[in-house]
Amino acid sequence: MSEGMSWEPLRRELDRWRAAGRVARLWLRDDDAVEPTPDLEQLLALTGGNGIPLTLAVIPALTGEALAARLAEEAGVAVAVHGWSHTNHAGQERKKQELGGERAAEVVLGELRAGWQRLKRLHPARFVPVLVPPWNRIDATLIPALPELGFAALSVYGRAREGGPIPLLNTHIDIIDWHGTRGGRSAEELVAELVAELRDRFAGNDEPIGVLTHHLVHDDAAWDFLAALFAATARHPAVAWSSAPELLQD
Repeated sequence: MSEGMSWEPLRRELDRWRAAGRVARLWLRDDDAVEPTPDLEQLLALTGGNGIPLTLAVIPALTGEALAARLAEEAGVAVAVHGWSHTNHAGQERKKQELGGERAAEVVLGELRAGWQRLKRLHPARFVPVLVPPWNRIDATLIPALPELGFAALSVYGRAREGGPIPLLNTHIDIIDWHGTRGGRSAEELVAELVAELRDRFAGNDEPIGVLTHHLVHDDAAWDFLAALFAATARHPAVAWSSAPELLQD
């Protein structure tokens, strides 16, 4: 399928939203930020040039003043807490997890408290009290304690469940092929997923659609997809790209 044809289903779906006077809410989360890099510069240029709000999930233990100084110039960027050190504490036969049950809860929660405080200090104007667990995994027994630490929301991957101890601000479309090329997935596949999410929202689900990226591993396919996505949606009347702080206020 040609590149133009691969985007046609999205154009048709957005036309349907526009005809109905509806506006879809999208948001962008990028994980694993630590320091200024050429890849981060490319992401900032791409989002800033298209007016796309960006939520960077920053690893507290590995970051410092260099990233804080760079992001101080970026009004459209929010900083969320990406665990503590992005260290896997799960056994070899289990899925990777930093915020699991392998360690005492007070140890894990103590690290999250330290991460919250560190990023709040480094990014006072950019900080948003959202926890992004490394690998999108957190032990369920830890979640009720998150509001006491100051977190206003939890962000993982997949459909949000209602009625939990903390609001969820999830992502739904991961542009990276983690189990194959570890590069960008095909535009055709990603567009199909985005259209499916839009149709679900049109039918009544009001959850914002989260796009998940990892700038440090982007290849040309990943960058090309983001550029095309922003070109198709940034100024479309049926799309509102929202920041994490805006969504938390809803």
